[in-house]
Amino acid sequence: MRGIYAILLFFILVCCVGAKKMRWCTVSDAEQKKCAELAKALVAVLHSAAFSRLSCIRASSTTDCIDKIRSNRADIVTLDAGEVYSAVKQFGLVAIAKEIYRDGGCILSVAVVRNSSLDIRSLRGHRSCHNGARWTAGWSLPLGFLLSRNYLTWSKEQPLSQDVSTFFSASCIPGAAAMAPPLCALCQGQKSYSRQKNYHCETSHSEPFYNSQGALRCLRSGAGDVAFVDHLALESIEESESDEFRLLCTDGTQAPLSHYRNCNLGRGPGGGMVTRVNLRKVARRFLTTVQTLFGQQGSQRQRFQLFSSQTFGENDLLFKDVTDKLAVLPDDTDVSQVLGLDFVALLKGLGHEGSSLEDSVVRWCCISHAEQRKCEQWALSIKSDPLVCVRAVSMRDCIEKIKRDEVDAVSLDATHSFIAGKCGLVPVVTEYYGTKCMLAEGSTHLETDELPPVVGVAVAKRSSKNIFIGNLQGRRSCQSHMYSPAGWLLPYRHTLSLEQNSSSPCDPDQVYNTVFWKGCLPGSQGNLCKVCMGGTGEAATKRCADNHNERYYGNTGALRCLIGDPSGKSYGDVAFLEQHNLQANILSLSSTGWAEGWTTSDFELLCGDGRRAPLSEWESCNLGVIPPNTIMTRPVFTARVYDFLMKSQETLAANPNTEFKLFESQQYGESDLLFKDATQCFVHTSHMDYRSILGEEFYTHAESVFSCINSDILQFCNQDVCSIF
Repeated sequence: MRGIYAILLFFILVCCVGAKKMRWCTVSDAEQKKCAELAKALVAVLHSAAFSRLSCIRASSTTDCIDKIRSNRADIVTLDAGEVYSAVKQFGLVAIAKEIYRDGGCILSVAVVRNSSLDIRSLRGHRSCHNGARWTAGWSLPLGFLLSRNYLTWSKEQPLSQDVSTFFSASCIPGAAAMAPPLCALCQGQKSYSRQKNYHCETSHSEPFYNSQGALRCLRSGAGDVAFVDHLALESIEESESDEFRLLCTDGTQAPLSHYRNCNLGRGPGGGMVTRVNLRKVARRFLTTVQTLFGQQGSQRQRFQLFSSQTFGENDLLFKDVTDKLAVLPDDTDVSQVLGLDFVALLKGLGHEGSSLEDSVVRWCCISHAEQRKCEQWALSIKSDPLVCVRAVSMRDCIEKIKRDEVDAVSLDATHSFIAGKCGLVPVVTEYYGTKCMLAEGSTHLETDELPPVVGVAVAKRSSKNIFIGNLQGRRSCQSHMYSPAGWLLPYRHTLSLEQNSSSPCDPDQVYNTVFWKGCLPGSQGNLCKVCMGGTGEAATKRCADNHNERYYGNTGALRCLIGDPSGKSYGDVAFLEQHNLQANILSLSSTGWAEGWTTSDFELLCGDGRRAPLSEWESCNLGVIPPNTIMTRPVFTARVYDFLMKSQETLAANPNTEFKLFESQQYGESDLLFKDATQCFVHTSHMDYRSILGEEFYTHAESVFSCINSDILQFCNQDVCSIF
């Protein structure tokens, strides 16, 4: 009975749609046969109703399919995600559906080898097999990884394909014939001067080394040394032969095929279907009809299986055989929603849209008027690649803008580095706070695994004798800014008041709202904004903004908050900030005209054990250690940002008398603009992951806090195409 109801439902669904003939584009004889069987099944089930008529249009490649759909000679085709992007952005087609697999809508790129001595760092000069040019698993993800680690260099003076063709000694990358002929040297397809008969290096099953199954065939045959494929293809390797193959991991090791979840080169979207814009509504209805009849749960699955190719002599015909279902996309779905922000940014970085003005500049994120001024001075002071200064409203906004490919890089404190890491951004360099940058002989760059941290401290006026950690209930707080390590993450771990006990909530904001009468925590709201002042003049902003425009923002701002504004109002009782440059910031109060006569002896530290101590005893009286700031970017951009920063550092070091100083901010009326003023130089850390830089203790602490709060930026970051549908 259930099957009868399903068929009736379809007749109702399509009754108002004319008997439109759909034309499916195929790229091989085997695919043509499967399409023809689907056409027969539709006629048998729907008779002459809408969508019962399907014709199969044979093309020489997926590129030919895109041309045929554009010129109204075919209607729909399934493409790799990289081709979906090109079809939408370059050829004006529209995505209408996405393949969803058993474990989500994404694929993992894996590098498969048979040689036990190979590792991911030593692929230069070897032979490579790829599933397709500009494809997700065979091109975009592996090349993005190799570029991010600087194993592969791209001069940008020529297309990426040229550098890839000299990196590998020979390759088969179906679809790359027009990009660089050496990328097709290993391919085995028939050659012909006639386009319709030429299958050599084409994205067609008639090229033996086409798609992930073909790339594995290329490896098996001995033609190539490494195959870049999607993890779904590993299922086709029989258990009896799986021991012959190994995966290359990002840390330079090898692993069994079964370890693909931990040993891969990145994650990206799976395949999708495209059509012309004016046909999108009809095509969606057609796909819905076909899937409900012949999909995994289809009412007519015994007649035809949409996601199986077993009887046609090939794998992955029309769709990947491991497809669980099709997610038919809503109207006006942007390509970034289909493919994911990270993947779209990666494709742009790899030049999928061709060259643009953005390719020649580095876009730096600034969060205030003062940072913008310093950034513009930086741009005028260097002779390296052009620098463009882009304004954002907070560090969180910078992270989002980098993920959206609206800016390229920013220096983030430890907590925001944690967030950025969760958001898919990666380290480039880390700020070094040692006494001096000791460079190796002949080197201009510091290389060290020792990253000196800073500490968070609680400061009170010396005259406020009855204030200490443990009796802060009802006091007024000054807390550098939202999510800051010293102002937000560390203090609540200590018993701030007698009312705070082991049953206190794990959300720092709830703790601070319970303990303090009111305060200034820029970026927060309610009582924790009532002491804040806002900005004035060119930096005018509303009170409690999460940037330097708020006069109580950051380490200098928390200190200003502690002593109050020049009129003697709006002050706090305790300031939570970082120890570095504390004494210099106290002395700057007079020089900047904020407050006269304050010296370091007018302040004391509040220790976690309830005692008080002079500022000089910060090593034994602090709230905890804070990892250094890290400059972060999108993975494919690391080498570029690193090169830019090193050139900047070298240019400025060679001109010590220049007015601009990269690690000084006092002349702009603030502290720690763009970088911490305590920075001596940059340390190369793009070979490390953000978790290693943060250290296990800090990472675990941040993880526990963010697991119990609702963070808008992490919710944004977690909008993953693998789990959207």
